[in-house]
This record gives sequence, structure tokens and C-alpha cells, in this order.
Amino acid sequence: MKGQEAGLGTAGLCRKQSISNATFCKRKAKYGGSEVSDARRPKTLEGENMRRKKLLEEAMLDNAILKDVAAKNGNA
Repeated sequence: MKGQEAGLGTAGLCRKQSISNATFCKRKAKYGGSEVSDARRPKTLEGENMRRKKLLEEAMLDNAILKDVAAKNGNA
């Protein structure tokens, strides 16, 4: 998008990046006013969410195992 702001036309940018005009328009609509760091942020958050989901699954599994052990010992 910065190339377009610098005076390059849309067709020239699409050729330079080897993308179609439709792809350019979709990306411009999605990332038009954002910086590069803003575009990377969702991927960072996605990785962090995956890590947290895994920790939650492990905690839930540990809890289920403890309940089973307690039930077998007659403490439940």
C-alpha cells in the first residue's frame, strides 16, 4: 500500500508483487490503514491462544484423573 501512496499505480504494484488486482483490493481493505507490526499481531495472539488452550486442556485432564483416583479410593 505504501507503494501506491508513493505514486505507483495499482497495476504496477500487482505486477511487482505477483498478485491479482482482486487480491490487492482485499488486502487493502483488510490492512489498509495498519502498519506491518499491526498485521503480525493477530498471528502472535493466535499462538498465545493456542498455548493457553493447551494449558487448559492439560489442567482439565489432570482434574479428571484426580477425580477418578479419588472415586476409586472411596473419597468422592
